[in-house]
Amino acid sequence: MINARDDYKAPLLVRDPGKAISSESTMKENSGSEGEILLDIDDQPRFLSSNGHHKYRDRDYKRSNGDGIEDDRINPFSALGVSPGCVGTVCSIDPFRNHTPDIYGIYEWVKIVVLLPLVVVRLLAFVIVLSIGFVITKSALAGWNDKHRPMPKWRCRLMWATRFTARCILFCWGFHWIRRIGKPASKAIAPIVVSNHVSYTDPIFFFYELFPSIVTSETHDKIPFVGTIIRAMQVIYVDRLSRKSRKHAVAEIKRKASCNDFPQVMLFPEGTTTNGRALISFQLGAFIPGFPVQPVVVRYPHVHFDPSWGKISLLKLIFRMLTQIHNFMEVEYLPVIFPIESKMENPAFFAKKVGYSMAKVINVVQSEHSHGDLILATRASQIGLVSPSSYLVEMAKMDRLFKLSIEDAVGFLEKFASMHPDSSGRVNIDNFLAVLGMPRTSFSEQIFCFFDVEAQHSITFTEFLYGSMSILKQPKFPLVCEFAFKYCDINGKGFLSKEEVERILELAFPCISQNNVYQIFKIFDLDGDEAVSWDDFKTCLERNPVFIALFSALIGKDGFSCME
Repeated sequence: MINARDDYKAPLLVRDPGKAISSESTMKENSGSEGEILLDIDDQPRFLSSNGHHKYRDRDYKRSNGDGIEDDRINPFSALGVSPGCVGTVCSIDPFRNHTPDIYGIYEWVKIVVLLPLVVVRLLAFVIVLSIGFVITKSALAGWNDKHRPMPKWRCRLMWATRFTARCILFCWGFHWIRRIGKPASKAIAPIVVSNHVSYTDPIFFFYELFPSIVTSETHDKIPFVGTIIRAMQVIYVDRLSRKSRKHAVAEIKRKASCNDFPQVMLFPEGTTTNGRALISFQLGAFIPGFPVQPVVVRYPHVHFDPSWGKISLLKLIFRMLTQIHNFMEVEYLPVIFPIESKMENPAFFAKKVGYSMAKVINVVQSEHSHGDLILATRASQIGLVSPSSYLVEMAKMDRLFKLSIEDAVGFLEKFASMHPDSSGRVNIDNFLAVLGMPRTSFSEQIFCFFDVEAQHSITFTEFLYGSMSILKQPKFPLVCEFAFKYCDINGKGFLSKEEVERILELAFPCISQNNVYQIFKIFDLDGDEAVSWDDFKTCLERNPVFIALFSALIGKDGFSCME
């Protein structure tokens, strides 16, 4: 808190999660100030006025109708039981952004021009070495059909030559020496190894150093040359979007980690590459089996060129890497972490413990971003949105709170994009209402204020997504949809005509225009047959939960109470 008096230092009140501040005297002692900040550990900051009330809630949701009676319609979604609240603090770091996607400075341009002949030599050496490794790997795999059992020892010995070619590949890319800190633990001590994932060179190094059985996406098997070498690592394939595939992968991790004839199992629990300036949320596959885990951290110290594979094409990244005189790489093996007996059935706790140890060594934060955030940012860039980083929402948190799938998140992103956000990723009320077909009235302004948690007269994608999911995931939502449809379908025909929709809208917006009526009707009429069936109605509300406010205003809180 900033106070006009320089000699006055306001206290920072910190409390544990879930514990309320019982002493009112502390608040009263500081009542002369404009406001305090209560900081919840592992929670979002809540801004309080001097009387202890939530500023935003007081300003927008505690109004009276002139007779001193609070109007329920101030919160358009009160009938659902949802109330406006803080979205929560979203980590402002973009963990996927490469910090040198383009060439900056005279030094870099001169170096690239001077080293172009060396690039040709490096590329030629890379092709030769990769071809040799491919031939050796094909020989090691020839006639081996039983991939369920461990690779025979003589085949593993033959793969030593391929491992040496992997180190030669790193040398071709400018990694002439690689600094190692600590020592890798044996499989008897740590059956599973986990590492942060910064660049495409990470798995190449670990292939040479540990020759582990890795867990990777099925798409990698189709990469020419590389796919064959990956298969020789007795890989565990997983489709991150398939629950069945993820479950099978966990079973395979447990089976191979518990068998001494298989090598160590290695995973990149972040599930994607980052820029190394933060750890993102961990997938739990490495921690569900409950085996000891050795964390490893990879760093790429640099000045002019960021070798991380984040929001930069692979070809550009390889070219920039080849035009460096030397690329620095550090690998640090951390002490083995054992699961606590009392927490054996809590993989999330184990993952958090391992993540904390890695983040502490790297000296970075661990956010709740996930691969889903990278998909959102990529989609934002594809549809022409400025500053794709503005559309990161920490998808791991959204999944934890709302069980939100990435497909649904992308759908909400595309809806938000149709509202024409500005360069900072914010949408004003006029664009918000225009896309929804709502006229600007006091009621539609109240709907917008529900999403405008920060009271900035514009909303971010995070606010839009959080507000929409808060409505959609209310236990009453499906029943409210059914009740609203039956309420509107007066004759019980099983569908709503344009006239019936218009009648409902005129009750919510008495002065609504025909253009707005037609626009909203077309939003609900998903199949374009000039009638809104129950499936159209339900699907539209699931895609646009904001529309439930129209029926909440119409039927009222008492009307919905009869459903309970």
